[in-house]
Amino acid sequence: MLKKSFYGLVATLLSVPVLAAPLTVYKSPSCGCCEDWVTHMQDSGFEVTVIDDNNMAPIKKLAGVRPELASCHTGLIDGYVIEGHVPAADVRQLLQQQPEVRGLTIPGMPQSAPGMDIPGSPYEVLSFDKQGNTAVFSRYPG
Repeated sequence: MLKKSFYGLVATLLSVPVLAAPLTVYKSPSCGCCEDWVTHMQDSGFEVTVIDDNNMAPIKKLAGVRPELASCHTGLIDGYVIEGHVPAADVRQLLQQQPEVRGLTIPGMPQSAPGMDIPGSPYEVLSFDKQGNTAVFSRYPG
């Protein structure tokens, strides 16, 4: 019985995603919705470092975020870019699957995304590559 319990515990631990690196979030110091998204990520088990910056354009450019893919804050984790109010579940899935993309984005600021939290607006999370090509990563009904 003890042996079976041990192997069950090992299997459970192996199925729990381990976050390889902390999430670094660049945001405006006065943005409340960005703070709410950071809280969403922390509540979901991510270690988050916040860097306040009033000039986000150079950060987004260095991260490879084209203007049409931009949102209010930019996160970096384990070699990926997380642009905007991407749900923690999608970031976790990205880190588990490790697809060959630059990152994930929710362009703009959909009202029902984490950190905005006003139900009713459907939205899509997009993956994007270094050339700026996008694909739907997930859909949310709002």
